[in-house]
Order: sequence, then C-alpha cells, then structure tokens
Amino acid sequence: MKMIVGLGNIGKKYDKTRHNTGFMVVDELAKKHDINNFKVQSDALIADFRVNGEKVLLVKPTTYMNDSGRAVRPLMDYYDVDLNDMIVAYDDMDMPVGKIRLRQKGSAGGHNGIKSIIAHVGTQSFNRVRVGIDHPTKESVVDYVLGKFRKEQITDFEIGVQNAVAALEDWTTIENFSQLMNKYN
Repeated sequence: MKMIVGLGNIGKKYDKTRHNTGFMVVDELAKKHDINNFKVQSDALIADFRVNGEKVLLVKPTTYMNDSGRAVRPLMDYYDVDLNDMIVAYDDMDMPVGKIRLRQKGSAGGHNGIKSIIAHVGTQSFNRVRVGIDHPTKESVVDYVLGKFRKEQITDFEIGVQNAVAALEDWTTIENFSQLMNKYN
C-alpha cells in the first residue's frame, strides 16, 4: 500500500490559500481518478484508488497544519504503511511559485506541518513533493501563506500542481525514488 499525504488547513476560510497547496495536489489527484468520496478516519479525510492492484491511500489531515503528524502516524500504523511507501505534498515558500522538488529526507525547513510529521514518525527520512509558493515581499509570513495566490501567480501554481500530480502518479509505479527525483527535479 502507498500513502499520499497532502498538507493543509481544514475549513472554507483556508480554501485555495497557499498553505493548502498539499490539499490542492491531493484533490487534483483525486479528481483525476474520479474520487469524490473522502471519509473521516484518524483525524483525516481519506480516500483510495488502485494502481496495478495496489491500494493508494489519499490523506488530508483535519488537525490543522501544525499538528499534521497526529493524523499521519495512526494511519501509517493502522494500514501498516512503511515509511518508504509514504509521500507528503506541501507548500514551500523558498521556491518560486509552481516549481516542484522531490526529496527523500531533510529538515522541516521551518514548515510546521513537516515538523509535526517528523516528531510523530521519529525521523526526517520520508519522501516529499514540495510545491513552490514563493516568499512574501511585504506581508508577514503568516498572512502570506494563509492568503490566496495573486492573479499573476495562478497559472504557474496550476502548472506546479499538475507536475506534482504527475510525479505522484509516477511514484505509485516507480520503485526507485532517485529515478523519480532525476526526472522531476
């Protein structure tokens, strides 16, 4: 089984905000597989589909960003998901809007959702798809990440989401994560 986690915040006021990038990636992947029946389990919205007979679990934690690990760890335990079979999609303000980068490990880099997952799984070694949202120039970081994309950013962001979805789909079938990083980074 594979598990794809998209990070974000629940609630209408957070829809389409930069910090909900992970949710938007998971939603786009779900849409592509005609999935619209997420259910609640272990502080998360979950759904699944199959690729070559293998179950792929889509996860959107409902714990809010800063406590994402509290939803992720119990699902990993319940479904017996190995760390190598989990990948996390999230926003990265240290990259230009829409640029994606895949990584196998690393620090949280100031991202509280990743910090929470590291704390709950006990390691920094897990797969990630980061989608660039750029860095604020005038507003505070909190206002920026909880704000919506500017009109001139939307096209680049949508391309980034599509590229992240393509990378995730490839991840479900490619065994060697290094090959995947070479293809998308």
